Amino acid sequence: MITDRLNVTVANGIAEVALNRPDKINAMDEAMFDALSNTGRDLARHEGLRAVILHGQGRGFCAGIDTSLLAQFAQRIGPLRDEIVTPLPGEAANRFQHPCTVWADLPVPVIAALHGPVFGAGLQLALGADIRFAAPDTQLSIMEAKWGLIPDMGITRLLPGVMRADQALELMLTARVLAATEAAALGLVTRLADNPLDAARTLARVIASRNPAAACGMKSLVRAAWPGDDTHLALEARLQAAIIGSPNQIEAAAATLQNRAPRFG
Repeated sequence: MITDRLNVTVANGIAEVALNRPDKINAMDEAMFDALSNTGRDLARHEGLRAVILHGQGRGFCAGIDTSLLAQFAQRIGPLRDEIVTPLPGEAANRFQHPCTVWADLPVPVIAALHGPVFGAGLQLALGADIRFAAPDTQLSIMEAKWGLIPDMGITRLLPGVMRADQALELMLTARVLAATEAAALGLVTRLADNPLDAARTLARVIASRNPAAACGMKSLVRAAWPGDDTHLALEARLQAAIIGSPNQIEAAAATLQNRAPRFG
């Protein structure tokens, strides 16, 4: 299945989900949010599925939020805040968290193959996978601070089982860009691979050859035993709803776009 946002194929029990917006380095817009959520739901119902691979077409996995979306959000701050604090029906996650958390909710293991930019929303999407292979050229960043925002796409569920709290906070506060080697040392990626998509496909075939009940049980075991659950998704939403559209957040975004130092009130 090919859409204007995702290219999805399923063969031999393995689904490949490719972000298909290469001209924008797969930056997320509202259509991408919905495509990821809907595809995750569809795959959860797919009989015979054994593993899923997430990757990006073109120069990088995902450069984060499409900056044009921030301007659109500015035109509807009130309704946007309501949307942020309202979970989707039957979900703990809201519309912006679910595109990332839906992969953690899949019963089968999910592998992300990363290359190029993996920024902001793109990093939170990668964290939704259970295993992350990264090319040596991969760059990663929790980048929301550049826009005067907090990371709020499921990071409280997806990051705690991956790295220490102090390291996570430093990355959030600075929005600095990590090389793949440092990201691997911190645990943000599972391991480096010269060709992460080939590595992901090899692992997916191994998973598909195992007892499917055991593979799903192992994912459930790890997701339940390691820190990170739905408990604080609502906190993400409340904090972001209070911050987005505030004068200092608007100034942070404007300063980033204009490549100047911000002037906070």
